[in-house]
Amino acid sequence: QVQLVESGGGLVQAGGSLRLSCAASGSIFSVKSMGWYRQAPGKQRELVAVITSGGRTNYGDSVKGRFSISRDNAKNTVYLQMDSLKPDDTAVYYCHAEVQHEDVSGTLLSGAYDYWGQGTQVTVSS
Repeated sequence: QVQLVESGGGLVQAGGSLRLSCAASGSIFSVKSMGWYRQAPGKQRELVAVITSGGRTNYGDSVKGRFSISRDNAKNTVYLQMDSLKPDDTAVYYCHAEVQHEDVSGTLLSGAYDYWGQGTQVTVSS
C-alpha cells in the first residue's frame, strides 16, 4: 500500500553529477527514515545514505564527501545529490523507506515496515 516512485539516474561521465529523487505515497502514518542503497553486479547491496525524519544522516564510506542526502518531510520525498561520480559508483540504486502504519481505528501499529523502490540504473563511464 506504499509506493516509492524514483526518478533520475542515467549515464554520466566520470566527474559528473546526477540527482536522484524518490517520493513515497499511499497509506502512511509516518515515515521514520528514507534512504538509498545500491547494488553492482557480483556485489552485495550496500548502504549509500539514509536520513531520518529528524534530519540525522548516515553515509557509506565510499560516498562521504561526494554525495548528499536531503529530505522534504511534507512531501515524503528524499533526494540524493551525487557529485564527482566515479566508475565504481555504477550500480542499480534503490530507494528505501521505513514506514509506520495505523489500524482502521487509528491506533498506531507497533514496529515499522520496509518498502523498496524498483531501482534505477546509474552508469558512470571512465
